[in-house]
Amino acid sequence: METRNVIAAISLSAAVIILYSLFFAPPPISKENIEKTNNTEQNNDAPSIDQKENLIEISREEALSQSERVQFENQSIIGSISLKGAAIDDLIFKEYNVSLDSDEKVKLLGPRNSKNGYFVESGFITNDKNIDIPNAESIWSFLGDNKLTNQSSITLSWTNDQGITFEKEISLDDKFLFSIKQRVINPTTNEYDFYSYGQIIRKQIPDISNFYILHEGLIATLDDELIEEDYDDIQEKKFTKVAQKGWLGISDKFWITSLIPSKDKEFKTTFDYKDKFRANFVSTNPLELKANSSIEDEVKIIIAAKRVDVIDGYSESLDIDKFDLAIDWGFLYFITKPLFFGIDYFFNLLGNYGLAIIAITICIRLVFFPLANFSFRSMAKMKALQPEMVRLKDLHKEDKVKLQQEMMALYKKEKVNPMSGCLPILVQIPVFFALYKVLFVTIEMRQMPFFGWIQDLSERDPTSLFNLFGLLPYDVPSFLMIGAWPVAMGVSMFIQQKLNPAPTDPMQAKIFMFFPLFLTVILAPFPAGLVIYWTVNNILTMAQQVFIMKRTTVKTTN
Repeated sequence: METRNVIAAISLSAAVIILYSLFFAPPPISKENIEKTNNTEQNNDAPSIDQKENLIEISREEALSQSERVQFENQSIIGSISLKGAAIDDLIFKEYNVSLDSDEKVKLLGPRNSKNGYFVESGFITNDKNIDIPNAESIWSFLGDNKLTNQSSITLSWTNDQGITFEKEISLDDKFLFSIKQRVINPTTNEYDFYSYGQIIRKQIPDISNFYILHEGLIATLDDELIEEDYDDIQEKKFTKVAQKGWLGISDKFWITSLIPSKDKEFKTTFDYKDKFRANFVSTNPLELKANSSIEDEVKIIIAAKRVDVIDGYSESLDIDKFDLAIDWGFLYFITKPLFFGIDYFFNLLGNYGLAIIAITICIRLVFFPLANFSFRSMAKMKALQPEMVRLKDLHKEDKVKLQQEMMALYKKEKVNPMSGCLPILVQIPVFFALYKVLFVTIEMRQMPFFGWIQDLSERDPTSLFNLFGLLPYDVPSFLMIGAWPVAMGVSMFIQQKLNPAPTDPMQAKIFMFFPLFLTVILAPFPAGLVIYWTVNNILTMAQQVFIMKRTTVKTTN
């Protein structure tokens, strides 16, 4: 019965995914909507920030050495800002390694003329063709300390031939936030209109998970609406929206590069692809630069590892609308995020995320204890009725309708619901999905060990049954990587199956015998943390089931 319930649960899970894609996924943009978007762009007075560039691709190291730079560093990141174009195009996370067996740190950004160019820039643009504005080739000078830290800011400056000066005062906090106060100083008698802008440019699609459970690509929340555009979507169509509030960026599985425009100022966000991916905003209302005066605007840039405390902290302290959605909690947000906080609480208590998963599994079992008790009592009665059910089947084997009537009469007489065993499984499906999501998308789980051979709970068990879990000196193909924890899970499912009433049909019984093996193979590639959860959950379920069935059996005998 329990194994059949698991199969029903998996089928229902697939149905949930299909229903979500049908009713909740963003609808495709029709030709009419594309034309409407294009008309909106044509009627907007904000200037374009397109820049024509002829770049020769070189290595990252060569590109970094080609221009003078201002270094920055705090406890979380290290990198540099190019004085050519004043772009933030070099950033390394100090606390995160590329892999478990490497000391190389994660490099996120890269200069515009490198193969993996990925950078952020901001400033002012204008519709006036008679004024020079800084571009990608402009060489900025800098004032202040030689290094940007969380203790010292820097100021970049560039002056055009008309004598108008553009300045950027850049400060850095102790984590991932760049605050840029950008000014235009006009010593002339002329007047101009300027629009502030910010943009993120990425030349290539990174290595992505390419899995439905996670969005990687261009992202924004604009006027309370979450916008998620995949790379291939933007290659096919352009996205544009005018908003009063929000943020925009490019999201990786564990990293986010984001722009936060000034508050209370309308802006137009654009996602597009023209030999490179761009996420940018332009203010829709101009700042009037009068004679012998200056204007100022502020842009915030967050280039962060997507730690929950960091993202939520910025969302709250900077009052960034829905910035917490930079972490893809999914449509089960109301379960996934509390589940993460529960696991994180036990991690702080126990010092190990594997133990935290076991602790949260016990808590989940306690929450569902009354429901499981009801289910197991019904299943125990079903098992006690097994001989009578076999007798009825033999008696009415030629009359299926009569057999069904007699079976239903037996259930009614003994007050047994044959479907009650499915209820705990169905209720726990959202929890299973939520835990999978937590393990898959949260950087806190990345490269976190358990005990023994599990060095990363967010990855599959690295051992294999087919080389006796490493005892035999050869590697096995990835499809045969069925580790020790998946095997333990399969064994626990097989034992659990023996505790439940067997199908009365012999052929059906033989088929169900193979389901634990089938599920072991299916779940072997899943994160080790999820398999640990399932195994411990099976063991706790069996203990509870044995206890309930013994009590119910004694009562039935009496």
